[in-house]
Amino acid sequence: MVNILWVDDEVELLKPHVLFLKGKGYEVDTCNNGYDAIDMVRANSYDLIILDEMMPGMTGLETLPLIKDIRPTTPVIMVTKSEEENIMDKAIGSKIADYIIKPVNPNQVLLSIKKNVHQQQLVTEQITADYRAEFGRITTMCQMASSFAAWSTLYRKITNWDIELSESNDTGIKEVLTYQKAEANQEFCKFVRRNYYDWINKRADESEIPVMSHTLMRKRILPEVDSHEKTTLLLIDNFRYDQWRAISSLLRGYYDVDVDDFYCAILPTATQYARNAIFAGLMPLAIDKMMPDKWLNDNEEGGKNQYEEEFLRRQLSSVGKNYRWTFDKLVRPEAGRKLIENINRIYDADFSVIVYNFLDILSHARTETDIIRELTEDEASFRSLTRSWFEHSDLFVLLKLLSERGHTVIITSDHGTIRVDNPIKVLGDRETSSNLRYKTGRNLQYNAREVYEVTRPEDIQLPRVNLSSSYIFAYNSDFLVYNNDANRFIRYYRNTFQHGGISMEEMIVPYIVLNPKKR
Repeated sequence: MVNILWVDDEVELLKPHVLFLKGKGYEVDTCNNGYDAIDMVRANSYDLIILDEMMPGMTGLETLPLIKDIRPTTPVIMVTKSEEENIMDKAIGSKIADYIIKPVNPNQVLLSIKKNVHQQQLVTEQITADYRAEFGRITTMCQMASSFAAWSTLYRKITNWDIELSESNDTGIKEVLTYQKAEANQEFCKFVRRNYYDWINKRADESEIPVMSHTLMRKRILPEVDSHEKTTLLLIDNFRYDQWRAISSLLRGYYDVDVDDFYCAILPTATQYARNAIFAGLMPLAIDKMMPDKWLNDNEEGGKNQYEEEFLRRQLSSVGKNYRWTFDKLVRPEAGRKLIENINRIYDADFSVIVYNFLDILSHARTETDIIRELTEDEASFRSLTRSWFEHSDLFVLLKLLSERGHTVIITSDHGTIRVDNPIKVLGDRETSSNLRYKTGRNLQYNAREVYEVTRPEDIQLPRVNLSSSYIFAYNSDFLVYNNDANRFIRYYRNTFQHGGISMEEMIVPYIVLNPKKR
């Protein structure tokens, strides 16, 4: 039962309205002054309060803050005869939930009650109905998708529904979406397996080969830089499309979205491979052959992404670009603050590159830290944490400053990440790489039907660790564990966010271009 308090000095005239609400199943108490209203609010817990703005003695505007002191979370609907702007400003500034102009229409009151008391229920019902209607179309799209562009469209649609349904209380429909997303990922993995070799080796029609990590700079980013006076590339490690959606509303007052698109990350979808490929404009095998002193294999000690700035310098030189440019890699929080303190060097540059590692660090922290794992138990909570971090980050401050200076901003990533839940057992020697979504090494033993196997790494332009090395990649939400102490590893890594394998979340990477709003 929903309990409502209606406060109005002419409450006797409102009996038909009260009876109307009672007929709709609401319990309604009434009083005719602010003093009694305060006593009643103190004594009773109401779901909603309807408050007249003009009353003798204590006005509605005077009563409102006293009610809020007692029941700060109870929504209050203000009823007023006046539409004067200053009165409305005071009411809205006092955080009313809604307002109604006299003469009061009972249906108008009912609508306001539903909006403020039943909103979650109504949203859940409508979103559930909309998704049920869309379910068949998504299934058909999944069956018909035959290009990376089609899969990107499908991934965008599934992500949109994932975000929409996160606001629903219907756990059953959420499970349906989870199942549908898993089915879509299975088909996407088959699609990648059929086409990846042809993409990498240019054996397919050029129109069918997506923009990939090693072609991203040349095909997408540099043409954008050429088209604008000042451009900043913001590469956020481990950044997925749903996370972009989580922060995008915060940027609405500063930028217009010019491009909202995707590109395809190379395999393995890991920083060492994908990010080096972006900045070098080369596949990992070519980097290893041309600059062997700057490529470290998985089994070699040392930082695997130490030469990104040098790779970019070489690529810009090879395509004849003479930009004034800067390169910054932000790993620790204090690095963001230092960059803001020295922001004039970015203002002065034609092209600025900023690599931001926080989300990758957060993903690994979730694996290793219980409290972070509890805060990010699913994709919705991970998005929420991403938004909270971004809203209070130096990165947000930086983007506001760049907007003021008229910089075009490109936001993208080197790869995404996926929450894993299905263990696949493999055997390997001590030289085998430790990543949970791909393995490289010699004498790997596995079920070939459960992984994407590449016995000749050069076939997909990857270096060999040794003469007999091969690669295997996990599909969908699988993760690779050794037989030794498998149960402990499964308990530790199940439901953690990982990357390196084949899934829509890892390979379909957001590519966003923001133009600053004109001021």
